[in-house]
Amino acid sequence: MRTAVVILNWNTRDFLKRFLPSLVAGMPEGAEVVVADNGSTDGSVELMVKEFPDVRLIRFDNNQGFTGGYNSAFEILRGSDAGKDLEYFTLINSDIEAPEGWLEPLVAWMDSHPECAACAPKLHSWQDRGSFEYAGAAGGLLDRFGYPFCRGRVLKRLERDEGQYDSPAKVFWATGACLMVRREDYERAGGLDDRFFAHMEEIDLCWRLQLEGRSVNVVPESVVYHVGGGTLPNDSPWKLRLNYRNNLLMLRNNLAKTYALRYTGISPSKAAGRAVRKAGRTIFARRVLDVCSAMVYLLSGKVSLFKSVTAAHKEYRKLASKTEVSDIQRFIESHQGIQAPFLFPKWIVPLAILKGSGIFAYIRKRI
Repeated sequence: MRTAVVILNWNTRDFLKRFLPSLVAGMPEGAEVVVADNGSTDGSVELMVKEFPDVRLIRFDNNQGFTGGYNSAFEILRGSDAGKDLEYFTLINSDIEAPEGWLEPLVAWMDSHPECAACAPKLHSWQDRGSFEYAGAAGGLLDRFGYPFCRGRVLKRLERDEGQYDSPAKVFWATGACLMVRREDYERAGGLDDRFFAHMEEIDLCWRLQLEGRSVNVVPESVVYHVGGGTLPNDSPWKLRLNYRNNLLMLRNNLAKTYALRYTGISPSKAAGRAVRKAGRTIFARRVLDVCSAMVYLLSGKVSLFKSVTAAHKEYRKLASKTEVSDIQRFIESHQGIQAPFLFPKWIVPLAILKGSGIFAYIRKRI
């Protein structure tokens, strides 16, 4: 087994029943589907035992989240006899329809591009197959304040796929709904950050991989179809809370290091100090913007969403560790020559409102 294709399942029995048969049938030689169940209570395990007895099943007693579940599943696979030859881990959601031949272009890309740590297919909507899907579209970007958006998706606006992203491309992040990661890079990075539990964790991982000089790519020869909202609906207060909290954690993890790599021609100590101060200012600005969002929710009568944002900030303060200048200095000294990951230099929210449907052409000209 060179490639493990792992579904982390939590109470999505109906999606397993619908999409797992074609996924299993389409596996090429050297690849295997694994279902890791995160303590489901909806009969998912019983379905697997009865209808898919030949699919490898990993069972957890409780819900470890997206991060803990995948980290644990990959640790088990690495330690198994079948896992000794593993080169690639592929994360895939249970609510994805993967047509025949989707996996081979990803493996071929990784085989021929050793500098690439992670890659993903284009993500189309299952409901509207000619359009990109919200969760990842044709690869993700990040703006100056940490707001994620995609080639093919900005805010809630989606593009139709008319071939505009049909060339392989480096991106800032690729969606965890379907993401192939090179085993050695995943291990070197320490896997997903367990503090996140779910949401934004793949963006954080892709950012950390780039800080090590590795690349993240979209391979457009591969396309999969995503239902979306299979585990948590898009209007879930819990989902909103995770997104706000984890976005700040992600910035804390990576922003100072990214700024530090931009400061060339000065001593590592000066670069580290400047980077830490600038990152602090940016994170403060992002927190102010979050408070503005919370007030909009409150004034709109969406009290549960207002409470989600305030709870997210409280949890962030508990979970975040202080960024030390000495740590950033050591990072600079050990990462000479690595190019800083690209952050889109503008704030995407007002820009998207002003540009309307022209936002996609605007972005394509600038990346």
